[in-house]
Amino acid sequence: MDLVRAIADNFSFLATLYLANYVLAIVCAVREIMNSRTSQGTIAWLLSLLIVPFPTTIIYLLFGWKLFDDYAESQVHSGRSWRLARSEDLRIVDMETSDDWPVLRKVAELPFLYGNSASLLIDGEDTFASIIDGISRAQDYVLIQFYIIRDDDLGRRFADALIERADAGVQVYVLYDDAGSHALRRSYKKRLEEHGVRIFGFNHRHPFLRLYGLTRINYRNHRKNVVVDGVESWVGGHNVGDEYLGKDPKFGRWRDTHVHVTGPAALACALMFREDWHWATGEELPARYPSTVPTPGNQPILVMPTGPADKLEDCAIAFTEVISRARERLWIVSPYFVPGIEIQTALYAASLRGVDVRILLPRKPDHLLVWLASYAHADQMVAHGIKVHRYSQGFLHQKVILCDDQIAGVGTVNFDYRSFNINFEATLWFTDGDMIANIAAMLDTDFEGASLTTERNLRRRGYPFRLLCQSARLFSPIL
Repeated sequence: MDLVRAIADNFSFLATLYLANYVLAIVCAVREIMNSRTSQGTIAWLLSLLIVPFPTTIIYLLFGWKLFDDYAESQVHSGRSWRLARSEDLRIVDMETSDDWPVLRKVAELPFLYGNSASLLIDGEDTFASIIDGISRAQDYVLIQFYIIRDDDLGRRFADALIERADAGVQVYVLYDDAGSHALRRSYKKRLEEHGVRIFGFNHRHPFLRLYGLTRINYRNHRKNVVVDGVESWVGGHNVGDEYLGKDPKFGRWRDTHVHVTGPAALACALMFREDWHWATGEELPARYPSTVPTPGNQPILVMPTGPADKLEDCAIAFTEVISRARERLWIVSPYFVPGIEIQTALYAASLRGVDVRILLPRKPDHLLVWLASYAHADQMVAHGIKVHRYSQGFLHQKVILCDDQIAGVGTVNFDYRSFNINFEATLWFTDGDMIANIAAMLDTDFEGASLTTERNLRRRGYPFRLLCQSARLFSPIL
């Protein structure tokens, strides 16, 4: 009775609120129609918005409204338009390799750069020993970008290394993702700032309650990128946290891979950071244009940033292109496997061509819903003749793809909708024979620590588990 009376007393207000929400739902619906990329997704949004405008409007603002025109402006400010010409002036372009992979080159908006030396860093101890040692050599600047930074033992060691360089007069810039590093304490940031380190969250200029802040909370900067003096860079799957050193008792060994690059490719990694920094802070980093670039090796490397500001689905285009060119082997390693239809189709086609298609996934879950959805997609692969292996020597978190003896990619991209369409990511592509051989040897060892999923395994899956997996699969576009 009290509830009825309360509704009657506030009917005008509630009616106005409902009308406003419905108007917003119509605005969202119109925008979805005008920016549609798939009819299935658009129809789902339209039905939800018009039938149940509340809370669908809020969900749409969080997950559906994509607005990154200002990021394109940051790319202009950071010199994206002239970097090809600049690389040609510096005589660091590998035109032959770039011509061999025109799709990757166009997606990256940068050619393969010649004269690099690269090495694999397997697991956290080697990775962070290399990164911290590299930071200690910095003379001019250090650029740091991670999805997760934790205030734990590793995080404090990392901070100590940055503070030491900042106290020595080196310019230190740190960028973290607000969602991934949501638990990062203010005291951690304050300590760095007191020593002159510039540290910001990726959404620093776009807080949650801003008009368009809501539209970006779902778009994460998933890049892990460290650059020292534009000469050395580190890119891969590790974040700054003790679990990446294998210290989490739940997961044990954290199987991950980074690459250490010395040479012109480090400059491309610096440009990637520069764009992100400008968008996050509104500040342009001081321009440091070298007259010459050290070329300590002979490896061509392509640095490929991708993200929601791309005009096309660049990440999906690049990986589909690589998969489509496989003729002998195609090995994919990812902690999450929730591929879109274009990737599924490309993998099936590769299998039908007789390619040795292998997918290595973790046995242990760290995100239950994604893990369940991964099972649904992976089991479908097995049913169509693709080999799926489950890693059992700890938690698998590396992101690697190997195509024949042609090309290999190491970076931050997971094989899921989020990495391909929503997150800001980075991949380094290698065509050097020695580097490809090293990656193949690394993956051979990983496969030895995994078990093959067989048709018998599929038949033994309980119906409740299969139902859970298929149900989780329905959430693929937001996982």
